[in-house]
Amino acid sequence: MESSLFLEGVACRVVRCMRCGRLRRWAWTVTRGKRRQFRRWTYWGKPVPGFGDSRAEVWVVGLAPAAHGANRTGRMFTGDRSGQWLYRVLAEVGFTEGGRAVSASHSDELRLHRVYISAIVRCAPPGNRPAVVEQRSCARYLLQEAFQLFSTLRVVVVLGGLAYDWCRRVLFPDLPRSFRHGQAVWATLLGGHPCWRGKKVCVVASYHPSQQNTFTGRLTWQMWEAIFVRVRAYLQEKGLGEGNG
Repeated sequence: MESSLFLEGVACRVVRCMRCGRLRRWAWTVTRGKRRQFRRWTYWGKPVPGFGDSRAEVWVVGLAPAAHGANRTGRMFTGDRSGQWLYRVLAEVGFTEGGRAVSASHSDELRLHRVYISAIVRCAPPGNRPAVVEQRSCARYLLQEAFQLFSTLRVVVVLGGLAYDWCRRVLFPDLPRSFRHGQAVWATLLGGHPCWRGKKVCVVASYHPSQQNTFTGRLTWQMWEAIFVRVRAYLQEKGLGEGNG
């Protein structure tokens, strides 16, 4: 109960955040210029909080909400093709309750089991490229989530090179500098900060399931599915073993 309440508190602070003027102005602009297929939607248009199980063993970290995806729906990785890939694979490997594979909005009935989803930046950035100062501003929320999740956390799945680089800067300084799809590295949060008592988690890197990657074949469904099958196997068998994978 305490962990759930803590994460709800973080979510409330995220939604109220007004720190990044450029991002708030962009979100407002997007809500005024809806795409035709979404013209009947009332866009969320605010910072997007994390979503999932407050006792998660797996933490999926992306870069930022999509302008007409999570910025529209109010839930991370919901409302666009990237979200379709993510929720489909989570359902296939048993991380959604009832096997639901589709999330349409922040108020639908989908529930995650053992998984929590968030992002480096909580507002949709112009061109999907948040500025460094905006990433720094949002880092406080990533750290607050890490503080609450870490007692149960075993695997972090980082989506894309930019998110990987920022996770290395903010959360896991002992990660290798180079990003490689499929690499699995045991890392200590904040380089062994005493709050974490030296516990390590397995950080798994994956290409982001963006259209740029999936339409070009850089990330195939087989590659994507293999990431989460591997994560599930680790949770079941404690199998990855410390060190690089």
